[in-house]
Amino acid sequence: MNGAAFLIKTLEEHGVTHVFGVPGAKIDSVFNALLDSTIQLVLCRHEQNAAFMAQAVGRLTGRIGVCVATSGPGVTNLVTGLATATTEGDPVLAIGGEVPLDDRFKQTHQSLDAVSLMGPATKFSQSALTVHDLPEVLGNAIRAAESGRPGASFLGLPKDIGLADLTDTSTKGWGQSYSLGPSQSFVLDQAAQKIQAMRKPFMLLGMQASSKLYSEDLITYVRHSGIPYASTFQGPGSWVAPELYAGRLGLFRNQPADSLLNQADGVICVGFDPVEYDPSIWNTGNPRSIVSVDVKPTDQDRAFLPEIELIGDIGQNLQALSKRPVPSVDVVYKELAADRKAELQATLDEGSTMKGSPIHPLRVLHELKQVVTPETTLCLDVGSHYIWMNRYAAADHARQVLVSNGQQTLGVALPWAIASSLLNPQKPVISVSGDGGFLFTATELETAVRMGSRFVHLIWNSHSYNMVEFQEQAHYGRVSGIELGHYDVVKFAEAFGCRGYDVKSADSLGDILRESLEQTVPVLINIPIDYTENIKLMKDIPQEFIH
Repeated sequence: MNGAAFLIKTLEEHGVTHVFGVPGAKIDSVFNALLDSTIQLVLCRHEQNAAFMAQAVGRLTGRIGVCVATSGPGVTNLVTGLATATTEGDPVLAIGGEVPLDDRFKQTHQSLDAVSLMGPATKFSQSALTVHDLPEVLGNAIRAAESGRPGASFLGLPKDIGLADLTDTSTKGWGQSYSLGPSQSFVLDQAAQKIQAMRKPFMLLGMQASSKLYSEDLITYVRHSGIPYASTFQGPGSWVAPELYAGRLGLFRNQPADSLLNQADGVICVGFDPVEYDPSIWNTGNPRSIVSVDVKPTDQDRAFLPEIELIGDIGQNLQALSKRPVPSVDVVYKELAADRKAELQATLDEGSTMKGSPIHPLRVLHELKQVVTPETTLCLDVGSHYIWMNRYAAADHARQVLVSNGQQTLGVALPWAIASSLLNPQKPVISVSGDGGFLFTATELETAVRMGSRFVHLIWNSHSYNMVEFQEQAHYGRVSGIELGHYDVVKFAEAFGCRGYDVKSADSLGDILRESLEQTVPVLINIPIDYTENIKLMKDIPQEFIH
């Protein structure tokens, strides 16, 4: 067994089922080892997309998604995907080829200090400099990616280390995860007392609260406490406790749930990272108490200084809080939470009456609601559609809706859809992008067809980078660098062996969606979108945010 075979066998032992990557001379030993493995190789068209696919696996399973790239530009192409995974709490292991050790400090093809490059984008970045170091580096990389708040790890594999003999080391046990316990009892008591003293408590559920690991504990505590809550774009959504749900929060401070947050006399944050919704927007100068429940201490921020932090396993800390006294929530405040949810529903219901073409975003959301089931996974890109979808798209369970709400990375939806379909081939997948973001990663349609992946991808087509456009208009009173050209979505789909549809009217969209979900190949649906009311998305935004 050589180093590469050891690496692949260890990943097999760890439960890895797919590896996403692009080959090259410095990493070909790993691809050769995959020939003798039960792990399925997903050969991609670009390394960045391989990293996005690995990220989707990490988010959906809670275990590392794995991507592989060759040295030099192969590794640099991984950076965006790894930065996205680390910022958004998804476990990913990236394996990057490197030049042989003897060439490490020479000016030779594809020589690169990849470890230093990957440092800011990952939780762990290290090369194996001897074949006997490889098990330790691999094990620590996996543990770093999966532990605490998850993220990406980078393992550099010099070509000669991948080929070197490693016959005396077991592949079992490396990267074995560990569990955090609950916080100390006296800290839990303090937190419960602080929460019990609140009369208008507000629970803010972040991206880590949407993990399947904590679903039951989260449901139990929220329903036991009776505390109204809202979720960030990447947070759990209404399924936790529909009767207490006030909507989603993020990006702009003008959503229905913001009015509830504004009145709160205390905030309980669960699995929340400030990158999801900048506290300087929603908590500047506010003296109310904050309690944080998370796997790691919060970064110090003048707008976000929790009085009490429950650091440890989120589920176990929620279990412990469920056994302690809860607050007497103000009745009028609870009614306000119900009103905010009703306001969201009323806006969404408007979509059913919207006709014509181009099509209003609310009509698209209305038609999606008719076909999305609890089995459906939704993968969202970034753009104006990202705001509309995140405000109004419902979720029935943990990690049903995948969204980039940290780096706000363009182009993630299509690779995420491919990975989601490969993990759960019998379940429907719907992905959404704008016409700009779609072409960032559209070449992976060939990968999807080759691998037998099935999904329906909606393109909200405005012939522009519209999310930039309407914010530039609000900021400067004019726009620049946003106009895009036309391409034929149907012909593009057919060129890759997919099915394509052009939506001609709002009334035809529902039938096209239902027909698309029955297809045996990936489907592209081109939707001419009416973004003329986007300015409403910025209604009542504090001027200091715009300027």
